[in-house]
Amino acid sequence: METRRLTEAKKAAESAAKEYGFSLDELLGTSPKKGSKSEPKYKNPADASQTWTGKGRKPNWVNDALAAGKNMEDLKI
Repeated sequence: METRRLTEAKKAAESAAKEYGFSLDELLGTSPKKGSKSEPKYKNPADASQTWTGKGRKPNWVNDALAAGKNMEDLKI
């Protein structure tokens, strides 16, 4: 019951903010929950459009390059 009331209240607040041309995040001074993008540090030598920041799980193309005998220095931008 409480969850539904909370959801309804949030929708009402968002609707009221939209009437004035704002988002609820702008009114509350918060930013949307999105991670900040890091600059890529590595690129696929076979396809330069594929890049990786070095954070998180290694993309398949990195694993393939390492298996083929390349090292991380070879993939640096």
